Amino acid sequence: MMSEHTDGGQPDTVSRRDGTDRASSSETGDGQSVTDSVSEENRDGQHSRTTCPECHGRLRRADDDVDAVCDDCGLVVSDATLDTNIKLYTPNGAGGQDSRVGPSSTNLLHDKGLSTMIGWQDTDAKGNALSGERRQQMRRLRRWDERFRRRSSADRNLMHALGEINRMASALGVPDSTRETAGVIYRRALADGLVTGRAVESVATAALYAASRMDGVPRSIDEVSTVSRVEQIRVERAYRHVSRELGLEIAPTDPRSFIGRIASDVECTDATEREARRLAGIAVENGVHSGKHPVGIAAGALYAAAKQCDESLRQADIARAADVSEMTIRNRYPEILAATDTEDE
Repeated sequence: MMSEHTDGGQPDTVSRRDGTDRASSSETGDGQSVTDSVSEENRDGQHSRTTCPECHGRLRRADDDVDAVCDDCGLVVSDATLDTNIKLYTPNGAGGQDSRVGPSSTNLLHDKGLSTMIGWQDTDAKGNALSGERRQQMRRLRRWDERFRRRSSADRNLMHALGEINRMASALGVPDSTRETAGVIYRRALADGLVTGRAVESVATAALYAASRMDGVPRSIDEVSTVSRVEQIRVERAYRHVSRELGLEIAPTDPRSFIGRIASDVECTDATEREARRLAGIAVENGVHSGKHPVGIAAGALYAAAKQCDESLRQADIARAADVSEMTIRNRYPEILAATDTEDE
C-alpha cells in the first residue's frame, strides 16, 4: 500500500510483505508506480538475482513485488533465483538427474537424433484421454511426420544401412564406439557415391568390418559375413573398394587379438593361453603370418601351445571355435614351431 506524502517532500515508499518499506523510483500520472530496483534479498532472506540471466541487463521489480523485468530485453524473472545451468543427459534418469536437453547426437541414426518425433500416447499434457476426433488428427500427424523424416532417398538409404549395422553389431557383441565408427564410414561412402551399383547390406557390412579393424575389435571377415544378409565374396569386394576409395588407414590384423576368444571357447588353461600368445608373437616377428589368415595363425599357435604345455586339446575343437578347418591348423602349427626353434637358436 502507498504511504502519504510528508511535508518534507519524502519520496513514496512501497510496503513490502516482510514489514519493511523501500522508496519507489517514480509514479505515473494515473497513480501507478513504474518499476523499482530489485531487492538484494527475497522473502526467504536469500539473495535474489539482480542481473538478467539472458543479457545480463538490470532487473527492475514491478509493483506487485512478484516478478522482475529486464530493462534491456524485457525478460520476466520470478522472485526465486533461476537455475540456468544445463543438466546433462542421463539415460532413463540415472543418477537422480532429470534430462533437460535430450540425448546427444549419434551417427547411428539417419538424422543423428536431432529431429523430433510425435509420441504414441493418445493423451494430452495433463494425462487426459484425447477425444476421437483429436486421436484421428494425431494419427494423421504421426503418419506425415514419419513421411517427412524419410522423405529423401538418402534418408531411406541411411535408415536401412544403419539399422543393418546395429543388427550385425548386436549379434557380434561390438561396442557402441565401433558402431559409431561404422556409421561414419558408411556416411562417407554414401556421400562419395560408393554405394551406387552395390547392395546396401554389402557396404554396411564392409563398414562394420573396417570399423572393427580400425578400433582393434577382433572380428574376422568370416564372422561378420555370417551375420550379414549377403555373400562373403560381395562383402570382401565392398570392403576393398571402400577402404581404397576412402583411404582408410587399417593396420594388418594381429593374430594375438583372436587367441583370447578361442581359448575361452575351448576352456584351456591360462598357461596355454600365455604360451599361445608368445608363439603367435614370435610368428609375427618372423613374418609367418604374411599372406595367411590371422585366425588360422591364432588357432595354430593355440594348438602348438597346448602340445608344449601337455594339455589335451583336439584340433576339431579349436577349429570349431576359430571357425577354420582342421587342415588350416595342421598346416599352421608346424610353421609356428619352426619359427620358435629358429628364434631359440
